[in-house]
Amino acid sequence: MPSKQRMRLANEKASKNVEKRGNVPKSSKPSDDKYPVAPWLLGLFIFVVCGSAIFQIIQSIRMQ
Repeated sequence: MPSKQRMRLANEKASKNVEKRGNVPKSSKPSDDKYPVAPWLLGLFIFVVCGSAIFQIIQSIRMQ
């Protein structure tokens, strides 16, 4: 039974687009311009990579 209700809701949503005649958006989902990765996570990744590179350079200088 839930599938009939879901189909009815989808039909109601699509019927609103019939009146727009060519001005229908490509997707009915709201388009949010979000980053695929959170900025703080990207910052943490860069910090870890750059930090490990710096430590590796310091270690290689000490070994010589």
